[in-house]
Amino acid sequence: MQRTIGRWVRGLLWIATVTAVCGALGAPAVGRATAAVPADDAAQIRAVMDMQVAAWNRGDVETFMTSYWKSDETLFLGANGLVRGYSAVMERYHKTYPDMKAMGHLTFSDLEVHITCADAAFVVGQFHLVRENDKPSGIFSLDFRKFADGWKIVLDHTTAFPAANAAKQP
Repeated sequence: MQRTIGRWVRGLLWIATVTAVCGALGAPAVGRATAAVPADDAAQIRAVMDMQVAAWNRGDVETFMTSYWKSDETLFLGANGLVRGYSAVMERYHKTYPDMKAMGHLTFSDLEVHITCADAAFVVGQFHLVRENDKPSGIFSLDFRKFADGWKIVLDHTTAFPAANAAKQP
């Protein structure tokens, strides 16, 4: 348990360090594009999000997961705790959503893409699932990092709304 908390803290410290370095290098204000941060970075991140929705709605978890950094340092935080590592996150998705019925139809709303520097960004928004017997929804924040092969999620913090609130969401 203490080792897991230590890793989690190191992950958060890494994110804080990236943010501080970006700020020290004169990065633009959150969400503002300049010559140093191409305006199309936000569009590229939105394209990643669109790809996730399309893959999810096809029942293609493997393609959905290509948006995540393929690393042991990838983190997923949710109501059931911390999941560390790309493979463990993939396993979590397969276990929680074993088939199309469990997956339902996914949409995102209220997306905000914030570029913090040339190779770091975060996204906040809401997710909505429509399934045969329920309509779960919730909020998320995703920390993205830009790699040679594009923008990847390095940290996903997703929280579902309580069932009573989920029914009220669009």
